[in-house]
Amino acid sequence: MAVSPVVIALNASGEKTAARIAVAFGFELHGREGRIEAKISFANALDHVRTLFAAGVPVIGVCASGILIRAVAPLLSDKKTEPPVISVSDDGSVVVPLLGGHRGANRLALEIAQVLDAKAAITTAGDVSMGIALDEPPLGWRLGNPENAKSTMAAMLAHGGALVTGDEAGKAAWLADVPLAEGAELICTVQDTVQQVSAPGETTLVYHPQRYVLGVGCSRNCPSEELANLVGTLLQKANISPKALAAIATVDVKADEPAILALAKSFDVPLRLFTAAELEAETPRCATTSEVVFAEIGSHGVAENAALACGGALVTLDQPKIKSAMATAALAVSGEVIATLHGRPRGRLSVVGIGPGQAAWRTPEVSKLVAEAEELVGYGLYIDLLGPLAVGKIRSDFPLGGEEDRCRYALEQAAKGKNVALVCSGDAGIYAMGALVFELLDRGPKDHGVSDAAHRVEVICSPGVSALQGAAARAGAPLGHDFCAISLSDLLTPRADIIRRLKAAAEGDFVIAFYNPVSKKRRTLLSEARDILLQHRPADTPVMLASNLGRPTEYVRYRRLEDLRVDEVDMLTVVLIGSSNSRLAQLGEGPRMYTPRGYARKIDGDLA
Repeated sequence: MAVSPVVIALNASGEKTAARIAVAFGFELHGREGRIEAKISFANALDHVRTLFAAGVPVIGVCASGILIRAVAPLLSDKKTEPPVISVSDDGSVVVPLLGGHRGANRLALEIAQVLDAKAAITTAGDVSMGIALDEPPLGWRLGNPENAKSTMAAMLAHGGALVTGDEAGKAAWLADVPLAEGAELICTVQDTVQQVSAPGETTLVYHPQRYVLGVGCSRNCPSEELANLVGTLLQKANISPKALAAIATVDVKADEPAILALAKSFDVPLRLFTAAELEAETPRCATTSEVVFAEIGSHGVAENAALACGGALVTLDQPKIKSAMATAALAVSGEVIATLHGRPRGRLSVVGIGPGQAAWRTPEVSKLVAEAEELVGYGLYIDLLGPLAVGKIRSDFPLGGEEDRCRYALEQAAKGKNVALVCSGDAGIYAMGALVFELLDRGPKDHGVSDAAHRVEVICSPGVSALQGAAARAGAPLGHDFCAISLSDLLTPRADIIRRLKAAAEGDFVIAFYNPVSKKRRTLLSEARDILLQHRPADTPVMLASNLGRPTEYVRYRRLEDLRVDEVDMLTVVLIGSSNSRLAQLGEGPRMYTPRGYARKIDGDLA
């Protein structure tokens, strides 16, 4: 499990059990507000569990199983990606893995049961009968044909055991728990090599010990096919399956090299990076050296050096460097599976929008990226709104006005190999930090850009619910026809440009969402905007004012355009101005603002 589990306690009757689990495993303890003494509290158990689950956080709930089931049921879709969910009785006597049995839940349930001296109620057939889940090999091992796991486990249950064969079988101590059955019609085979067992079929599983590290190097913009073909030749020469690779390693200046990134993705293995100095330290163990490469980067080699550096002192050079016109590749091997990789990963910066504030409006993708991040960067209020997802993480708060420092810091932290999330409200690409991140990456060194290392990080942008979407949803459907958004802040945009855009939007009869409508010092542009709009649309045009959207203090009200006053608007208010066609109607439980798209005219035309 990549993300550390969270222990949930709902009542005082289960508090001691929850605390025992949290202390024994070093997990966070979250408690029901007003009932449990915990660093992290929550008001609604269903919402809290659902938020954690959506973010990919394993949940251990000391509560009734039904509570956990009701919480996550709306989110269930793919058992291959869903995090474990475990229920523990208040008295700690029963531990039930509800979800994720083959993603670590069964194993964790057994460990919890051992701590509590309890019974783990495991219902996964293979685990019950055989004591092992064949589709979940331990760290350092890889199942080469996972598509056969289901049929193989069914055959094991029918025959009461399996055969374990292969040249590496003696090193697979974890397979010792598999019952052996004479004449069984299935085989668990362990091998490094490409060759398959003599009689492959639906009841054959092939496991590969990940004992190898692939080191690669290439010229800038090397074709992906050239590097892939070279590596294929090397693996064929060594008679090694790609599934036996623990990692791909290279020099850090190639962190953004498309061919290397594509190779790591195709093999589904980690990429590890090293400085030239770290690579040069491995030169005495290498078979080939190059003065040309040393003059270029400061190391006498890349492929061999990187493979050895990644595997550490326990690996030796298995296949010396081979090369093509633009690429090099080499293999290092360990006598045992490689459980620890040296070097640093490629850094990642996730630019995320968390919506207006409430967890229900935060996308699962954003929650997942935040949960995976090592460090959170942003305006302090926005990070606070993440609630439990921010707990236990390194956070770097920046004040309003420190936007460029905020983005620069996030990029440079990612450049160190960290997984960083830059937290924005609403959508990160709408009046937020997304554009500034790319602007910094686009600037040259003389224009106060960022370091070379920062240019090589992975940047992911994930959408969020923008303030204008949240306001429109509360109103009804004011954005049902053409609309635009205009920021009334002249701190970064010349006032003349704002006026020009206001006039154009007024003449175009767009529905308009005003962002940053006022501040303590800016009090005139909103009234000017109102006056400009009144020249082009009726005085009774509906206006919506939405403050603190998605938060407990949410406040929505409607005005006529001519009655819009600056004093009832602040920086946390979104102002939606209707077009000349927008309507405010009393429907159902209250007023609804909408903008017709013209369907009535279409119907009239069809009838005519």
